[in-house]
Amino acid sequence: MDTEKKDVFNRFLQDSLIKSSDLPSTGITPEQKAALNRKGNELFNRGEIDTAKRIFKTTGYSDGLTRVGEALEEKGKSIEALQLYWLAHNKRKSDPLVQKLAYLIRSILTGM
Repeated sequence: MDTEKKDVFNRFLQDSLIKSSDLPSTGITPEQKAALNRKGNELFNRGEIDTAKRIFKTTGYSDGLTRVGEALEEKGKSIEALQLYWLAHNKRKSDPLVQKLAYLIRSILTGM
């Protein structure tokens, strides 16, 4: 792997990559984005979910965001999963969680 690619990957090993926008970073080329998505997939498959999540949030890779969301939902982290589904524009996954949260809030407000 050439030095430029290593430098790009090393940036993601730090905690500085926190993104919550639904638009991918515009500072990376399509080639860098593809390489990062491949690296994110490798990390995800190795169980390094948090690092993969940071990469997918940066690139806006919707399939990766959805897979990380599913992994988080399986661990009972529904709010984090909802954020990733929302960023991925995956209404099929986000809508049921939104409905559950709306029911929960309604129950709290009405004293049920």
